Amino acid sequence: MPLFFLIPLCTALATGYFFKKSTDEIAYLAGVFAAISLVFSLVLAPWQIQFGLLLIVLIITNKLLQENESKQTEVAGKQPREIK
Repeated sequence: MPLFFLIPLCTALATGYFFKKSTDEIAYLAGVFAAISLVFSLVLAPWQIQFGLLLIVLIITNKLLQENESKQTEVAGKQPREIK
């Protein structure tokens, strides 16, 4: 398994750290570079890692949807008070 995807991933982590620690305008440029490097490393990643990330995203999305539906049913079940 080639590990070429680790180079842009490490670059993204380093520039992300710089983005968090800096308050200058250069920090925004570092943040954009970190995002681009992260996407590039995901494109270069082997299919096993991409498939694993896809499964994690699907599981988390399902849990968030279930929590959102339960909150909506709680809100819909409450009756508004009458004003006298």
